[in-house]
Amino acid sequence: MMRVYRCPLSLAQYHVALWHRHAPGFVQGHKYSLAAYKNGVLVGVAIVGRPVARGLDNGKTLEVRRVSTDGTRNACSALLAEARRRALADNVERLITYTFLGESGVSLRAIGATVEPLRLRGDWTNRERRRDGPHADRRWELLPINITTAPNASDR
Repeated sequence: MMRVYRCPLSLAQYHVALWHRHAPGFVQGHKYSLAAYKNGVLVGVAIVGRPVARGLDNGKTLEVRRVSTDGTRNACSALLAEARRRALADNVERLITYTFLGESGVSLRAIGATVEPLRLRGDWTNRERRRDGPHADRRWELLPINITTAPNASDR
C-alpha cells in the first residue's frame, strides 16, 4: 500500500537529484514537500511551491515544481493527487505544473488534470532568450478538478 506524507525539503531535493530525468537542480524554497512510501520504502518525492512565473504568483496559485520517483508504479499519481488534496485543503484556487511535449502526462491525466499548450510570444525584451536549459512545453491545471475526465472508482 502506498502512503504519502509531508517531508523536509532537503529530503525531497536529495531524491530529486538522484532520480529526476532532466531537472535535477535544487528548487529554491517551497510551500511543502511530499514523500511517497510503499511498504515502508521511499519511492517518490514531490516539491510544491509558489509559481516561477511572476504573473501567476498571485497568492492563490501553487506550482508542482518537481516530481521524482524510483519508477514504482503509481507513485507519481499518488504524489500529484496528494498535492492536489493539500492545495484544496489550503483553499488554493489553482495548482499547476509543466511538462515537455515528449512526456506523456499519463499520471496527470490519471488524476483528471487538463493540459493547456504553451505559446511562445515574440521577444519581450531586447536581450536574447536563454536557450541553454530545458523549457517546458505544456502547462497542466490540477485544479479545479475536471469532473468529465477524472476517473471514477467504478471505472477501475
